[in-house]
Amino acid sequence: MGVASSPVVHGYPHLATVRAAITALHRRLSYDGLHGYATSVLPADVAFADHDDLHLGAQRVARALVQHLHLPDARMIVGFREMQHAASVELAAGPEYFIELNDRFRRHRRDIGAALAHEITHVLLHRLDLSFPGTRDNEILTDTVTTYLGAGWLLLDAFREDAVTSQKLGYLTPEEFGYVLAKRAELFGEDPSPWFTSPQAYPAYTAGADLARRDGQHPPLTAAGWSGRRRYAKDRRHAQEHGGTRVDPGSPYSFEPGPDGLRVRFACPTCHQRIRVPVRGRVRARCGLCRTVLECDT
Repeated sequence: MGVASSPVVHGYPHLATVRAAITALHRRLSYDGLHGYATSVLPADVAFADHDDLHLGAQRVARALVQHLHLPDARMIVGFREMQHAASVELAAGPEYFIELNDRFRRHRRDIGAALAHEITHVLLHRLDLSFPGTRDNEILTDTVTTYLGAGWLLLDAFREDAVTSQKLGYLTPEEFGYVLAKRAELFGEDPSPWFTSPQAYPAYTAGADLARRDGQHPPLTAAGWSGRRRYAKDRRHAQEHGGTRVDPGSPYSFEPGPDGLRVRFACPTCHQRIRVPVRGRVRARCGLCRTVLECDT
């Protein structure tokens, strides 16, 4: 797990990988499995006071996160040492897993839960046999899954920045953590904002939530705005005249010929799986992966 000092990167440089991670998680856990994580880990379960014993406290927080992530057979042994990264975990067959945290967490105990959440999610992904090729994308997958399954608000809360110093745990930007938290909030009707203690966490969450909200406002969804609908009508007309010619690569939709006429292809705003529906006016579609019902005007 990486830790950033200054400067902290902002924005959405990893957005495509984040969305792919959300889709992969939906596919791996299924609808029912994913809804077993409908409640986030609570602040009281991962609180770490300065007067707590370092090792006993770390074991207690690790145990709470193991239970939250549905890893009842996994025992985490937590140690501290000087190291370049924030934390690391030794992945093996189990039933014991060894997590090492950077010695800096001896002094910054409030962030131990965030570091452990990321590393224990590595264990979960190892058991699920879910991974992305390459270290970078696999770490982005881990941050995304940690957040989407209800433990990643800790990672965003570990983000702190002022005029002199900054700190961020994980590989996602603060706004990307906010985006994934907002996608989870939409799915489960949960508001994580009361749990933030970092002054910088809430603005990052609201920025990410704004982008997440816009996912549901692209054509052919009926919630699309006037300008988007106008551009969509122009692209549709062009596709009808040219047999399903592709639109701009940056467009949130594309057209293709189908056995029953022209179809429009777009991403589900919940799980980002690609959906195809016929171009025939008002259509109600249901995502086969996350079961979201989508109101479309094709």
